[in-house]
Parts: sequence; C-alpha cells; structure tokens
Amino acid sequence: MKPTPTMKSASRAKRAQQHWQTGVAQARSHQWQRAAQEFEQATRLVPGDALYWINLARARMGLGQWEAAIEAGAKAMKLDPHSPLTRRACSECLAQLHRYDEAADCFDGLPAGAALDHDFHAAHGNALFQAKRPREAIEAFFRALAIRLDAPLIHYRMGLCFMDLGLKEEASECLRTAAALDTGVIRAMSLAVLAYESRQACQWSQQAEETQALREAIAQAGESQGQLLAPFALLAVDCTPAEQRRVGELRSNWLARGVRPLPPRAPRSEGRIRIGYLSSDIYLHATAVLVAELLERRDRSRFEVFMYSHSRNDGSRIRQRVIDACDRFVDVTNMTNAAIAQRMRADGIDIAIDLKGHTRDSRYEVLAWRPAPVQATYLGFPGTTGARFIDYMIGDPVVTPLAHAENFTEHIAQLPWSYQPNDRHRVLPPRPSRAEHGLPDGALVLCCFNQAYKISPQMLELWVRMLQRIPGAVLWMLAWNPQAKRNLLAELARRGIPEQRVVFGVKLPLEGHLARLRCADLFLDTWPCNAHTTASEALWAGVPVVTVPGPTFASRVAASLLHACHLDELVCESAEAYVEKVVALAADLPRLRGMQRHLDEQRLQLPLFDTDRYARDYEALLMRMVERARQGLAPAPLVADASIDAPPRP
Repeated sequence: MKPTPTMKSASRAKRAQQHWQTGVAQARSHQWQRAAQEFEQATRLVPGDALYWINLARARMGLGQWEAAIEAGAKAMKLDPHSPLTRRACSECLAQLHRYDEAADCFDGLPAGAALDHDFHAAHGNALFQAKRPREAIEAFFRALAIRLDAPLIHYRMGLCFMDLGLKEEASECLRTAAALDTGVIRAMSLAVLAYESRQACQWSQQAEETQALREAIAQAGESQGQLLAPFALLAVDCTPAEQRRVGELRSNWLARGVRPLPPRAPRSEGRIRIGYLSSDIYLHATAVLVAELLERRDRSRFEVFMYSHSRNDGSRIRQRVIDACDRFVDVTNMTNAAIAQRMRADGIDIAIDLKGHTRDSRYEVLAWRPAPVQATYLGFPGTTGARFIDYMIGDPVVTPLAHAENFTEHIAQLPWSYQPNDRHRVLPPRPSRAEHGLPDGALVLCCFNQAYKISPQMLELWVRMLQRIPGAVLWMLAWNPQAKRNLLAELARRGIPEQRVVFGVKLPLEGHLARLRCADLFLDTWPCNAHTTASEALWAGVPVVTVPGPTFASRVAASLLHACHLDELVCESAEAYVEKVVALAADLPRLRGMQRHLDEQRLQLPLFDTDRYARDYEALLMRMVERARQGLAPAPLVADASIDAPPRP
C-alpha cells in the first residue's frame, strides 16, 4: 500500500515525538549537546510545534549558545504567542545577553484572562527589575504575592525595587519580611542588603540585632550561597576583615564555578603593553571622574589601553573624555562573560584590570577565564574580591599595608602615595556666599557629605559632643533621601541638638557641589566606611578632613588621602582623639586656616592631585607586574617604591 500524505505526516510526528522524548531524557541528565541534537531533529520533522522549539532553546541555553537559543525561542513564541512558558523562556535567553528591555517585553501581549501562575509573575517582576522599571516590577511582584504570600524571594526582590525608588524604609520592611520567612540563602542575602538599606534611612532601632544576625548568617553560609551574598553591604558594618574576605571568597567561588580558564600565555615581549580595563562605570560616575586624567596622561609610547565597557551611555563629557583617552573602546554590554574573556585574549591583553569588584553591575568574574597573564583589581571596590583568579590588589602603604596581607586573596601592590587617582582639571568654582546654602556667616561649619548609610549612632554621638563643646558650630549634611533627613533630625533632637544647628544641603551636580564645599571649615569623616571620592573632593575644595583609620581598606581611605596631602596630623588614633582634634581646631582658627591655605596654595603640587607623578608611579607598578610574569615568576607582594619619582614627562 502506497503511503498517503496523511500517513507520512503521522510518521514524521511519531518520529519527532520520539526525538523529543529522548531529548528530554538527555536534558534531565544535563547532556545538553545530545539533547539539542534530538530537539533539532524534532523541529526538522515537525517545524510547526512550538514545544519542540522551546525545548531546543533550553538545550542551547544549557550549551551557552545564547544567540541560537534566542532564535529558537523567537520561533516558539511566533508559533504559540499565548504560551506563558514560551514567553518566560525567551525572556531568560535575552537576559543572559543583558538585553533586559527586550526580556521584559517578552511578557507583554498575552490575552486578557490568561492563566498565569506565581512563577510567571515572579519572572515578569524580575525581568522588569533588571530592565530598571522598578514600579512596574513591584506591581508584578504583588501579583505573585497574591498567589503565594510567604515567598521570601519575592519580598527580597521587592525590597531591591523600593531601594531603586529611594524608598529606604519600605525597602527595609520588605527585606525584614524576607529574612523572617527564610532560614537559609534568602535570609543571608536579605540581612546583608538590609544592613545597608536601613542605614541609608538612618533607621537604627533594630540595627544592633540585625547586624548580629547578619554576622551569624555569614558564619553559617556555605559555597552554595555565594552568589546571593553582598560584600558591598559589609563595608559600613562593624565586622572584621576576615568576615569581609570570607564573603568575598564565597561569592567569587560561586561566580567562577564551572569556568574553564583559557590556556595560559605569557605577556607579549614586543610592542606596547596592552592594558584592558573592565567596567560598567564609564558615565558620570565617581570612577570615570577619577580615572579620566590618568588615562589621558599615560605614556602612550609604552602602554596601549583597551576599555571593555558595559556601561550605560549618558552622553556626558566625562564619558567622552574616557573614550577619547583609550586606544580602543569596546562595548561588551550584550556579550557573555566567556565571550568578553575570549575577546580580551584575542586582543592580546597583557594586564586585565577590573574597576568594579563587588559593586552593582559588576562583571569582574570575566577574569575567572584568565584572559590575561596578569590580572588586577583597582579603585572600584575598597576591599578584597576574594577571587583567586585575580593576582593583585592595587593599593598603597596606608590602605593596604603588608601587615594586612591576610585580609586579601590578591597580592598587595602598593603605589607610593595614595591609591586614588584624581583629575586636576576638575572644576573649582568660586566660593558662593554661605547664605545661598542656608549657612550662618559667623558659624564654624562642620560638614559631612557622606552617604547616609555611612552614618551610625556612634558617629552621631561624637558629632553631638563636638556641637556641645563648640557653641558656634553647625553641622552640615547632605539630604540623600527624605527618610534619612527626618530620622537624623529626630535623633539629634533626642540628643539635645536643635534643628537650627543642623543644615541639610540638596544633591547638586559636581560643579555646584564643589563650589558649596568651599563654604565649609572642616569635613568630619565616618568609619568603618570613610569618605572616598567625597573626601578627595573636600580636599580639592580646600576643606581639611578629620578621620580615624580602622582595620579594613574602606576605613583607611581618608587617611591615605590626607597622607598624600601632607596632612597626617588630621589622622586620629581613636574616637576620643577625633573629637579632641576638632575641638582644638575650633579653638585655634589660625591653625585651621593655615591647613586650608596649604590645600589651596599647594593643591597641584600635592601627591594626591599631581596626576603626572601618579601616572608615572602607576605605570611603574604595572611594569613590575609584567616583568615578573615575563620572567616566569608567580605574582608576589609589590612594596611601594618611592625611588621612582622623577621629573614629569613633557
């Protein structure tokens, strides 16, 4: 009997079903290559079945073939546009290539009344959050909670959305709920972010117990929790360097799991040394502001600079300066981590330098593929990454003394002065009148423009003691958010400081901020997380900074900056000495004015703002790293070499 078209179609369908079943079995055992082959056979036999295409998309995802996965997912969605499962899978593929706007859009277009479960709404909310649409994400998360109220991960992600909206107290309540609903991974990460976010609102009533709960969660955390821990949140928490290192190690180990490093190679022996920077902060961000002139002043005869950027394009002048200062600017936003590493290897990078560490939107784990023979972390995160795949932490004798080597998984590489570069072309507008900023003319103005999360009850107590002993002083802070301002005023009132002695400034563009800084007499630093860029801005504006260094990198930055301004006398050994130093300076205005004149008159000669000197020192340090690698030597601590100072290059 001759087969009819119907019989042939049935035969193809049956064989396609068999391939699909075999592929499903292979997928369950993570045999992705064989699964993909089976699903491909199924799609050839019955190309109009969306189920086969979506399974092919998932198998390609398992293989890391993201573009091919997106292609298969798009075919599935075209065949069955009303399938929530298909839309979720397509969104997941797009998110892997950081195409977050498209990933969020995948959830649109379902018919009214479609049966949507908790997982669909949760995935939709997460896609909207990644696309930086937090209000819409919160709406999706509420729909998920209407189906399952006790879902800790949803409460956690809602907290992140409220963070992005600047609603600190609401974020804290979501995070507390998430921590209360879980005993493992989600509890640990919720407590870590809560430690940061409740401080952003200066909401201190539960701070001590929540900090203790966080430290206990860190002690109990295992390797499987690494991805979800937040090392950045620990910078302002009273924890030990060992705890910071442990969290960094857990996160780095998790991010590097399953990575197969590229074959090792030595630095090139000919041509200019190729430096490859990796960052998402090439826009109007502190990192870009700090490195712009360093990149412009580099020795182009010896160094070739590649910038691998996954930054947003804000069209700012500082972004353009960085782009113009690089030999090659490579947008890697929509590339996978493996693809970025392969591109760096193909470009012949000799030193790969991560500028992010454990900060938001970081992709420092690209260096787990070992794209370069020498790898370092620098500037973006004030602490160890905990990553064994990073060779050096670039610091200085103050922030990273060799006595602290056990706090770092990287080898310490010291610059002779401060680790922090600066831009001497940064504007310095004339000083405005104090009245323009609500400041009394005759008062001693003590300022702290640090973000609210760096202010603690203990710091406020010290400032209150100063105000009580200096009757003519006012405290000038920045209104980072309305909740922090309200809570700080209430805390000060409870300590007997009336509102008239406290002035809050609004957030201003950099030029306006630098101008108003010149109205201050003295900058009060915080710890365990110091002012960093904020401190160098104060010093640039001629405002002395008083600080107390601690055991962590983040608590020693201001001391490093003061050392590079020849103002070590403002580095105090204790909280008591900090108070006494400020009180003494208030009583000896000629001495204080002398420090201000020193900053004003010596500004461009001070090591902190001498970009030519910094560029020479920095390049000499990079050369030492490369020379060790060329000689086949393993990375080792590199102590600051003060002998490299020489006349500036023309």
